[in-house]
Amino acid sequence: MSEHREAPRTVVARALSPEGFAPYGDVVSAGLAPGSAANQGTAVRFDWSARLENGRSGAKPNLAVFRSVPQALPFTVKLLEHHPHSSQAFLPMRCERYLVCVAPAASDGGPDVTRLEAFICGPGEGVNYHPGVWHHPIIALDAPAEFAMLAWEDGSAGDCVVRQFDAALHVRVEG
Repeated sequence: MSEHREAPRTVVARALSPEGFAPYGDVVSAGLAPGSAANQGTAVRFDWSARLENGRSGAKPNLAVFRSVPQALPFTVKLLEHHPHSSQAFLPMRCERYLVCVAPAASDGGPDVTRLEAFICGPGEGVNYHPGVWHHPIIALDAPAEFAMLAWEDGSAGDCVVRQFDAALHVRVEG
């Protein structure tokens, strides 16, 4: 475990927005960019909705499904993880609200927990973490949730790096 500066005790989660989330990745949702007619006019297609990346030639795309049990707010964050070689997308298949917690990298490469940010996401809002972005595992709120997840993996320790930290952070919603 690496050394980190003293972390704030409480982080206030805010609504997810493409601008607020941009340092960490992409918000994936229909209508964020212009679309084009598809499927004989029965649908609108929104291309290039996220920057999907893979940095290892031997890694394969893994489309997995996560089922999450709802957690109450305030939520206590005790660890963060990142995927150094791959983007990681989470697309809600069934959900109400969910919590996303992210942090930039510190000078030692670990998470800078003093700059942890939290976002409340709703149905129809997916997230795509850029490679190396420190984040907490997805947290369902209000009800059980299911997410499709896409990342490039090869089964090695480089697929997911986890860092626990001593000072627990509490995430709450304003109001």
